[in-house]
Amino acid sequence: MGALDHLSNMFDCSGGSHHNHKNRKQLQTVEIKVKIDCEGCERKVRRSVEGMKGVTSINIEPKQHKLTVTGYVEPHKVVARVAHRTGKKVELWPYVPYDVVAHPYAQGVYDKKAPAGYVRYDQDPGGRHLERASSTEVRYTTAFSDENTGACAIM
Repeated sequence: MGALDHLSNMFDCSGGSHHNHKNRKQLQTVEIKVKIDCEGCERKVRRSVEGMKGVTSINIEPKQHKLTVTGYVEPHKVVARVAHRTGKKVELWPYVPYDVVAHPYAQGVYDKKAPAGYVRYDQDPGGRHLERASSTEVRYTTAFSDENTGACAIM
């Protein structure tokens, strides 16, 4: 810290505490998957995060088993609090819209439990789950394509 920074902190007239801007939490939306069977479960989940510091809004979608918390909170703390207060299995929302994923029906990405229009989020489905086509397979599949019009004359 330079001398000017030190002097400006000493003579700060803002009246607030001297926190660095880096220490402030960012406003973010945390989506959580938690099993919600009935109105009692929904009430229990809502109460688990209502009193949490920094929470600005809570949205629960019981049919999708989804809890959305918006506020100045940290995701892992919200997950830990909901798990502790409800006693339920809780995880960050693992699903993304299927059109975001390159191969939505690849092994490990496609999930039957996912809500309609969603698949499980996977960092690298192409690297682990999908195999590359061999040169023989590529030759057979491109032999009858519209791009290779001279390859087949049986029309």
